[in-house]
Amino acid sequence: MTAHDTSDGTTTGVRARLERIGTDGRYVVIPMDHGITMGAVDGLRDIESTVGAITRNGADAVLTQKGIAPRVHAAKEGAGYVVHLNASTTIGPDENDKRVTCTVEEAVRAGADGVSFHINVGSDHEPRQIEDLASVTAEAGRLGIPVLAMAYARGPGVDGHDPEALGHAVRLAEELGADLVKTSYSGDADSFEHVTGSTRLPVVIAGGEPDGDLATLRSVRGAMDAGAAGVSMGRTVFQHADPGAITRAVAEVVHRDRSPEAALEEAGLAVEA
Repeated sequence: MTAHDTSDGTTTGVRARLERIGTDGRYVVIPMDHGITMGAVDGLRDIESTVGAITRNGADAVLTQKGIAPRVHAAKEGAGYVVHLNASTTIGPDENDKRVTCTVEEAVRAGADGVSFHINVGSDHEPRQIEDLASVTAEAGRLGIPVLAMAYARGPGVDGHDPEALGHAVRLAEELGADLVKTSYSGDADSFEHVTGSTRLPVVIAGGEPDGDLATLRSVRGAMDAGAAGVSMGRTVFQHADPGAITRAVAEVVHRDRSPEAALEEAGLAVEA
């Protein structure tokens, strides 16, 4: 243990930067790295406006690829910033084949408070992605940068919402040295307790396919009740008709423990029947 380490082995730099991308150990992170995956879709063309709306309404951090950093810093209202380190496209041969796009050092030069890396556990590309994530956590550790592992259960014959598979994915992230882990929601609080119980890392849930505001917030509420630490939601937020309002509603659930219905009312969104 070095002079800069805390009692649990986390470096002072990592701890300080985790506080920039979260609030009191809870996280509302909005990924907007989808431009490289899907192109300039709605919500990302004028990314500055979207970033401003979500960070004014409770997002702790924004996440993008390195090339978008200048546009994020111009609009993020003091929120944290995470740079994503790998990618693929929807028009390429295999969307699960995420390839490295950035180093941790490049992310630091881009002003990142943290980095993220996507791994598809159970896919044909898992072996290389394990090696890549291990390299990322080693470099990040040297620089005191927190790593958010986006660890999904995806591959032939893999149920991406199975709690056993998700539990394996989040444990893999911890075993490889990540500081936070993002995964899919299993669908209910009881089964998701297996996922959060599989690791000591803070677990945040992905947004998945948008399915209405109330359904989104019920998933967030269920995950939090099961011990999750927050969300990392992309399209559910940035493609919403009112990105600021849905961010505020999500933040109400994550940071104030509100019910989905109360959060929607607080954010000025209709409570669906």
